Parts: sequence; structure tokens; C-alpha cells
Amino acid sequence: QVQLVESGGGLVQTGGSLRLSCAASGSIFGINTMEWYRQAPGKQRELVAGISSGGNTNYADSVKGRFTISRDNAKNTVYLQMNSLKPEDTAVYYCNADVVYSASWFRPVRNYWGQGTQVTVSS
Repeated sequence: QVQLVESGGGLVQTGGSLRLSCAASGSIFGINTMEWYRQAPGKQRELVAGISSGGNTNYADSVKGRFTISRDNAKNTVYLQMNSLKPEDTAVYYCNADVVYSASWFRPVRNYWGQGTQVTVSS
């Protein structure tokens, strides 16, 4: 089994910063893409940022220039540095990862979600 555990959420004022972390643990033989999603009340879950195993990144237009995704492969951890936060960034943030869960030669992959961490930006 694999678990993703997020941390770092909280309450911050407009213009402030937070750093989210998501650590994967369990039966892990590699992690492909790692992503951050968010879901605000009454809205659909949306992709915020993603990073490949090789370090290629992509961002939602709404966070470009303010958020930075990174990962530490040795720690099976992905980070989301969030700067210049706005009230519209308020949401539950979820980590998502494609995990290689077996040492088999064909490297089977399964997708996992974390439990989410609340980010609230006050105006």
C-alpha cells in the first residue's frame, strides 16, 4: 500500500506565502508524475501544477509566476511553494502521484491521492 500525506496548509493573509509538502510512503519502486490539485467550495477540482520524474513542470495559468512545484526523489516528496497568495487561492489542496508499486520488470503504476490540506487566504 502507498500513502500520500500532505502538510503545510493554514491561514494566511493576502500577499503571504505557504509551502505545502506531500510525502509518499509504502511500497514504492518509483514515482512518475506528481501533481497538486485544489478544490474550492462549490467548484470542481482543478490541476494547479505538475512535475515529471525528470523535473519538467507545468502550471495552471492562474498560478504561473506565483507558485513553484518541486520534488525530492530521494524523499519521495513533492512541494508547492505558494507566494503572493490571493483569496481566490482558498481551497483544499490535494497531492496526486503515479506510483510504481512493484519491482516487476513492467513497472506497474497506480494513481494515488492524498487526504488534502486546507489553505485559506484572508482578504
